[in-house]
Amino acid sequence: MKWIRFTLDTHTEAVDILSYKLNEIGVEGIEIEDKVPLSDADKEKMFVDILPDEKDNDGTAKVHFYMEPEDCVPETVMLQVQDIFEEIKEYCEIGKGTISLSETEDKDWINNWKAYFKPFRASKDIVIKPTWEDYEKEKETDILIEIDPGIAFGTGSHETTRLCIQALDTYVKDGDSILDVGCGSGILSIAGIKLGAGHATAIDIDEVAVKVAAENFAVNKIPANKYSLYDGNLISNAFLKVRAGTNHDIIVANILADVIIPLTAVIGQHLKKGGIYITSGILNTKEEEVREALTENNFDILSVEHMKEWCCFITTYR
Repeated sequence: MKWIRFTLDTHTEAVDILSYKLNEIGVEGIEIEDKVPLSDADKEKMFVDILPDEKDNDGTAKVHFYMEPEDCVPETVMLQVQDIFEEIKEYCEIGKGTISLSETEDKDWINNWKAYFKPFRASKDIVIKPTWEDYEKEKETDILIEIDPGIAFGTGSHETTRLCIQALDTYVKDGDSILDVGCGSGILSIAGIKLGAGHATAIDIDEVAVKVAAENFAVNKIPANKYSLYDGNLISNAFLKVRAGTNHDIIVANILADVIIPLTAVIGQHLKKGGIYITSGILNTKEEEVREALTENNFDILSVEHMKEWCCFITTYR
């Protein structure tokens, strides 16, 4: 089977924002080509086989995504992408800002990305590795999390997930009860339990994500009495609201700002007074909207952490 390949010529500064905006129009995954040099940490760990030549980094990037011909109208998709470029160029360098089409042969797009997912340190003591890679602890205190994200969001490498993991590393206490809303691969719940939490309730609107999360709990040898998994929309599903429980010590929601804002209006009923609410998946352009929603719903902001274009609010419920 042939696929339609859409190629966006852009700038590295725009890649994360484009990923966010493309997701809004139904693009489920992207492929990125750039010349960004590796960080010193990546070079030390040799997380990739070929090191880019730093002098060649000119800021250009190509973003590819693929659609089946019967599932899209290419002209409509191109117009949507052009609208995105027009919107983000006001606050972001977009480079050429062009889109082109080509046709490509059928490949295993689901699994090809695995070649680039290598072990990495997500926080001071947490190391994440894919299930198919080997890793030896660097220090005795290292907490190892094994992940096979499948087609669920959450390898831990994205800035939003790392911000949440770092917050959990700081705030989880032994025996805590955690509610993970939008759990994806289950990585945040697993991190919380391995940091000492007594129980994690993990929820995702996607049934596939819940299945993947269950597999990852098993891979990490998390006892069944340590977690509960549910699929559904916590905002609108009355049955799920009961299942989600109350009086949690920590709630973490790594989703998107447009979901976090309405979620914040109802999440307090699941959190104990003085409990910690960690929210991420927020582009810095949405930071003030999320801040307003938090303060209007009885949350005091302890800190706001930033990583690239993303931010994470750490708050307490009063």
